[in-house]
Amino acid sequence: MNICPKCGLPKELCTCEEIKTSESIKIYSEKRKFGKFVTIVKGVDKGNMENMATILKKSLGCGGTIRKENNGDEIIELQGDHKSRIVGILVKAGFSRDIIKVI
Repeated sequence: MNICPKCGLPKELCTCEEIKTSESIKIYSEKRKFGKFVTIVKGVDKGNMENMATILKKSLGCGGTIRKENNGDEIIELQGDHKSRIVGILVKAGFSRDIIKVI
């Protein structure tokens, strides 16, 4: 049985090649109440949002949630400043490095 090196699933069940996103994924940090940082990941498609939030939280060892912005877009919000580490995790999950922008 062949296993995908990116997701660890059998090739028949692998969806790495089918991951679709908007034109870009934006990653940025915000400083919140009491000097705490949160990292925002914006641009992941809604069908893949819960799975990516779980992967990011487990890989980074932090808490987080999926939130709706005022304009209706959904974002992944992670506790802490993880901008530098998220790019590698997203690339490993099957996203192209060209569409990931760290702001």
